[in-house]
Amino acid sequence: MKLFGIGSKDIGIDLGTANMLVTLKGKGIILKEPSVVAIDRRGGNILATGEEAKEMLGRTPDQIKAIRPLKDGVIADFTATQLMLKNIIAKVSKKYNIGKPRVVVGVPSGITEVEERAVKESVLQAGAREVYLIEEPMAAAIGANLDVAEPSGSIIVDIGGGTTEVAVVSLGGIVVSNSLRIAGDELDEDIVNYIKREFNLAIGETTAEEIKIEIGCAMPLMTELSKEIRGRDLTTGLPRNIVVTSNQIEEAMKESIEEIVEIVKTTLEKTPPELASDIMEKGIVLAGGGALIKNLDKLLSGKTGMPVYVAADPLDCVVKGAGKTLEDLDRLKSVLINSRRN
Repeated sequence: MKLFGIGSKDIGIDLGTANMLVTLKGKGIILKEPSVVAIDRRGGNILATGEEAKEMLGRTPDQIKAIRPLKDGVIADFTATQLMLKNIIAKVSKKYNIGKPRVVVGVPSGITEVEERAVKESVLQAGAREVYLIEEPMAAAIGANLDVAEPSGSIIVDIGGGTTEVAVVSLGGIVVSNSLRIAGDELDEDIVNYIKREFNLAIGETTAEEIKIEIGCAMPLMTELSKEIRGRDLTTGLPRNIVVTSNQIEEAMKESIEEIVEIVKTTLEKTPPELASDIMEKGIVLAGGGALIKNLDKLLSGKTGMPVYVAADPLDCVVKGAGKTLEDLDRLKSVLINSRRN
């Protein structure tokens, strides 16, 4: 059975907890937006998606709801996800005149069949003609230019917004995988809690994310970095500025980073010996936004004794992998969840 016609009307989607990316054959990545939607509570109409909606988080009046409809890599609010996807697909379809597209969606490897159906249903109701799913670590491996179809083992660590996915891939399949619901969002939360505990200051998720991106690290840096931030003093209720350092943020994220390291080690321990020797030679590849945390590659290398590399454009690996799967379907169709379960 032919799953896809390969043409410009096929699109790939990385339905991420933090960001949604869309790729179109021949055009590359055509859309990259935060996975946030703003909805009018009274009429249920969509007011904004992406960056515009993200700016509304924590700032909306009662009649407007700004939410992130995906949590821990899966759909937490089906209606909001559907509205967001519909808006995104409509935007892309109108701009590129693609009608009702065939869609490949990257989903977490730990996704249940119920959650799979929810994703498919959302995308179909958003205007897609056909929907196919690919596990995010497999898509990330393809997007990171690992040759997943070869009889040789590779390991990918995809640290997204909601989940950290670790997978050993070979011969077009995932041999060993682990999924941890600790990733970028949890690290942001760690920073919020640390600032509250140590400085008696309340900050929002957006500020925490900025801190993580600018000065977050997994091991002390050669030159300590600092950042001035503003929050609400929990005693007086008034705004207050403080300066935080990279060493403090390393301490804030320490426990969660340790859990990510442990799940990588656990996956390596379960890897068949034949593939383990391939991995030792090739090293570990990091993808996802979490791959950009300073010195995380060095920490992982020290803890596993293996070389660790950050993929080129780690934030784009999953969506690039979805797009490459469409382009080389004859060779890669075995990586799709649908083809394995049907």
